[in-house]
Amino acid sequence: MNNDEQYLKLLSVFHYVVGGLAAFFSSFFLIHLSIGVAIIAGAVPDHPPKFVGLLLVMIALFAIASGWTLATCIIIAGRNLAMRRHYMFCLVMAAISCIFMPFGTVLGVFTIIVLLRPSVKELFAVNTAE
Repeated sequence: MNNDEQYLKLLSVFHYVVGGLAAFFSSFFLIHLSIGVAIIAGAVPDHPPKFVGLLLVMIALFAIASGWTLATCIIIAGRNLAMRRHYMFCLVMAAISCIFMPFGTVLGVFTIIVLLRPSVKELFAVNTAE
């Protein structure tokens, strides 16, 4: 096993870890979701107007959906790195994962560095040709 294959194997494992962390951290918005639902239902004493609860629910749903989608895409990119498939998807996801600081930034930069090597491009090209 050469260095490029080892790097791709390590990067795929780290993609799984960062994807799990992204899903975990985006799940914190479930707290906002439950508070918003409680405000809408009137379960909070001296509650603010219902539109505040609706605003909390909408923002929480957007944040949860965005975070879980990002996490799923990062995990899929890790799987594709392990299988040496979908080079462009892996490269794009490496760039997008940079927004998840600090873990995604480190992972994204190292993934981009490894993926831009000509020898790694050849590994992906071999699996595409088969």
